[in-house]
Amino acid sequence: MAPLRKTLEIRTSPHILSGYSVDTIMFNVVLALLPVTAFSVYAFGLPGALTLTVAVTSCVLTEHLVCKLNGRPTTVGDWSVTITGLLYGLTLPPSLPLWMVAAGGIIAVALGKALFGGLGSNAFNPALVARAVLQAAFPVAMTSWMPAFTPGRFTSLPSSTLTLPFTEPVYDVVTGATPLALWKFERTITSARELAFGFTSGSAGETSAALILLGGAYLVARNMMNWRIPAAIFVSVIVLSGALHLANPEQHATPLFHLLAGGLMLGAVFMASDMVGSPMTSKGIYIYGALIGVLTVVIRTWGGMPEGMMYAILFGNALSPHLDRLIQPKVYGTSGKKKEKAA
Repeated sequence: MAPLRKTLEIRTSPHILSGYSVDTIMFNVVLALLPVTAFSVYAFGLPGALTLTVAVTSCVLTEHLVCKLNGRPTTVGDWSVTITGLLYGLTLPPSLPLWMVAAGGIIAVALGKALFGGLGSNAFNPALVARAVLQAAFPVAMTSWMPAFTPGRFTSLPSSTLTLPFTEPVYDVVTGATPLALWKFERTITSARELAFGFTSGSAGETSAALILLGGAYLVARNMMNWRIPAAIFVSVIVLSGALHLANPEQHATPLFHLLAGGLMLGAVFMASDMVGSPMTSKGIYIYGALIGVLTVVIRTWGGMPEGMMYAILFGNALSPHLDRLIQPKVYGTSGKKKEKAA
């Protein structure tokens, strides 16, 4: 009988694993998104369900096809592309033509993710890349909002949903302005209760701030999200919008309105906190979050469009690697300055 041999494996640190693999973290993010996803379907009915389904399906199929074309095993099982599809679908108007939704899903994965090298290499949030392209290509369709909780929403579809590709959509329902648009163009304020619990018009997943915070709290409790990023965004929004409101209450909305309205909650909790697009250094995280919050308020206040969260996050993504490069932590036991070599 051959003697029993033991193999000594020598590896680099860390030697103790946390047990959190990529697919585990991504699956928990999907779980955190389920409440706001379910509420979106409840609020917008069949159009909301179809928009989310097509968004996720187009992203997953594109990921699978890209992997096969590159001769790599498919990565759809790690749940990352499912998150991309959900977040992308949640940023869209529920009455958006489905062919536009599918086109954006292809753009999100092929342009926003695969072009940069896939998971972990993308410079920008793929869901926001897709939305930004659709915003530029189809501005009317991307700003036509279906009112929430309409009668018959589970049994009928707006005519715009099934519009043929490259034809102009026809809207057979009265579109409802978002709270941000009502304030910016009509100075009409929406109550905090309606904003917090989702009784407003808007994108599929930007209506219920309470459910978004619930999902974020779940990820923070599981230690799967850096809470400092949304906290920095919230604080900077409160400070700047609060100062503007104190200076001129008739022209500037309250900090609570800015926090609860539009895509700020969804962007701060689930998009700006993306591990790939956000800085790694502690100081960089706070600067990154503060920059996104300030830019959002500036665009909402002085920009031509009511919302600015998407552009603020994309700008923060672009700045993120430079923050990590410029703000290097000092190595323990050193002064942080290069020592001259002895002659």
